[in-house]
Amino acid sequence: MYNSVHKRKVLGGSNGRIHQTLEEKDKETKEKEKKLNQIDISLSKIRKEVEKEKIETEYLAPEIKNWVETDLVKEVKERVKNWISLKYPVHIIGPTGCGKTILSLRVAQDLGRPVVWINGDESITTTDLIGGYSQVEVNSIRDKYIHNVFKDKDVLKAEWIDNPLTLACKYGYTLIYNEFSRSKAAANNVLLSIFSEGILELPTQFGEERYVKVHPDFRAIFTSNSIEYAGVHRPQDALLDRMVGIYMDYYNKETEAKIISAHSKINEKDALLIAEMISLLRQKFPNENCLGTRAGIMVAHALNLKKKYDKPTIKTLLADVLTSKTKDLGHFRELTKIIEKL
Repeated sequence: MYNSVHKRKVLGGSNGRIHQTLEEKDKETKEKEKKLNQIDISLSKIRKEVEKEKIETEYLAPEIKNWVETDLVKEVKERVKNWISLKYPVHIIGPTGCGKTILSLRVAQDLGRPVVWINGDESITTTDLIGGYSQVEVNSIRDKYIHNVFKDKDVLKAEWIDNPLTLACKYGYTLIYNEFSRSKAAANNVLLSIFSEGILELPTQFGEERYVKVHPDFRAIFTSNSIEYAGVHRPQDALLDRMVGIYMDYYNKETEAKIISAHSKINEKDALLIAEMISLLRQKFPNENCLGTRAGIMVAHALNLKKKYDKPTIKTLLADVLTSKTKDLGHFRELTKIIEKL
């Protein structure tokens, strides 16, 4: 009598077959592909979470330093915040150096949401705003389980990279579009559907991925110079019609003195002298030569270095700051004469 000592598996099992049928093999292959797809989906979700975390912690936006809030500053800030709270995009328009950018950053900070940043210029395109395909990945599958039967399958996967506008719409971030009017109107057409239908369309994407529903926490603040400035493009009326515009001018000299003092650590009395001289210069110069508050801060830093706070020194420093805005030597001498007559 034969007694089995070792457990053995007979080829084909109880049904006596050695190989699987094609139907069974196809079913097994599909199950494997399904599991692989599930793994890909899980990895994709992990990548998105990592990407989101990276954006929130590392995405570069200018840092606010030495914020000064007088009654005048607070009044403008509250106007912007009121419209933002109603979910309207706000377009802040004003001369160079009047504080548009830092005000928009402060409002965004008060909202308590991550901030994404775009700097407009002549070369910016829709792709720079929404994103595009960075690379194409090719996966090859080879099936050699069945004797003398080979299956080849190539899968092409294009990797899409989101740019600031798409990130803001997806995750409900606050978008600051600085120097908005320096971008050509055609690049900004994608904003129309965002503000009208609450949908961002990605023209080069496919299927469901082509449309992004705008997150309810998404907010947008735009800053621009006045239209008479060089290098400025007028945005399309259809887009301006969906925005709230707030014109922002230079602050009064008392507010500017506080800002200059906070940034340079100069005392407010000397800062007020600088602010007064800049205010007088603005009355004499056309818009393109106007000095913003930033110029006052530069002069104050130089005064701190010289340790000399008299008017002749300030005049010399103001002339230095103005030089970069002059057309030629003759133009510089004209501006210098105006400074001397103050």
